[in-house]
Amino acid sequence: MSRLHPPDSVREICGTLERAGHEAWCVGGAVRDALLGINTLDWDIATSAHPAQVQKLFRRTIPVGIQFGTVGVLDKQGVLHEVTTFRHDVETDGRHAVVRFGASLTEDLARRDFTINAIAVHPETLEVRDPFGGAEDLARRVVRCVGVADERLREDRLRALRALRFAGRFDFALDDDTWSAIKASAPHLGRLSMERVKQELEKVMEQIARPAATLERYREAGIFAALVPLLADAPPARFAAIDHLARPALARRPDRRMLRLAALFVEPGQAPARTLERDLKTLKFSNDEARATVTLAKGAAEFSVDAARADAEGLRRTISKVGRLMVPGLSRLLWARAKAEGVGAAEGRAGMALYRRALRSAFTDPLTLGDLAVDGDDLRSAGVPPGKPMGEMLQQLLDVVLVNPSRNTRDALLAEVRARG
Repeated sequence: MSRLHPPDSVREICGTLERAGHEAWCVGGAVRDALLGINTLDWDIATSAHPAQVQKLFRRTIPVGIQFGTVGVLDKQGVLHEVTTFRHDVETDGRHAVVRFGASLTEDLARRDFTINAIAVHPETLEVRDPFGGAEDLARRVVRCVGVADERLREDRLRALRALRFAGRFDFALDDDTWSAIKASAPHLGRLSMERVKQELEKVMEQIARPAATLERYREAGIFAALVPLLADAPPARFAAIDHLARPALARRPDRRMLRLAALFVEPGQAPARTLERDLKTLKFSNDEARATVTLAKGAAEFSVDAARADAEGLRRTISKVGRLMVPGLSRLLWARAKAEGVGAAEGRAGMALYRRALRSAFTDPLTLGDLAVDGDDLRSAGVPPGKPMGEMLQQLLDVVLVNPSRNTRDALLAEVRARG
């Protein structure tokens, strides 16, 4: 059901522009989403007014991208709305365009990426301008480039990734010419900044309920080979597992989005490449994100379900190596991978039981040196010299309590120290 009714604040801005003799239309993603029946708050405005004219008409503006014709106008509630001048592309290097103002609405729509994003609506009359058949493509559930697909993707190489994201987000097909252009564009994607590539992957994880099919298309098109070689030969189950890592309502949470992104680089039972942290930083993961992903990868390599299931001690030793704070995320990741590989009902029940045991152990058992009931001062008082001998003794005591957590008392551990001489 269409929600093609721009909010009052947008209508007021457009009304101000029109009373000054300029055209003003709502364009882009908000129009697309409204026609799909999706609630949206981010309405963009296209106008015949030049940036300087926009700035004169409104009291509070921000030069968001004034060289490209975009001025941010703040409404009465302080919400920013982007107002962009109708424009032509004069030239482009495959990512950044030089633009010229003075275009018509139709010419402005012609420079957009996909037909479903090249629809304009008048905020008052609700007249729709759709010169490239975007509404029909919405009805057909197809992502199609405006005009000649190869030309649109040469103008901005990021459009290849955006096309795949839109197709995945809306469960649309890709027009044949657009898909061919995406594959032809893949060898040229190296001109994209890694920041933008990571942002697109984050949006895939956040916006698409089941990203596996989109990630497989990245691979099929040659995009991973060109941009993230680590993923070019990833097993299909790794992508499929991501579909099980968050329900759509939770996928936008930063922790769940990050877990989905980290899962791209985790292979259970397989030690991560020594260069993984460096490679993640090249992809513009933050230091914290890179370290967390490497920790998950190492944990997945260490975590043996059979060994952990065998006895409580095995489970405690596994968690001690992985780190208790990683247990919830690692458990979700491993369980998602098991589901992707078709775990049976009995195995599923056993896996859930193991997950509950792991959580209980992680947050109740002594698993680290910091959990020991004695510290360095206690060991010095017991005659253990500082330095390497003390470190070795603490490790021995940790081994004692991993075998038997009830031994984690000051008296019991100091008795162990005395017994070990």
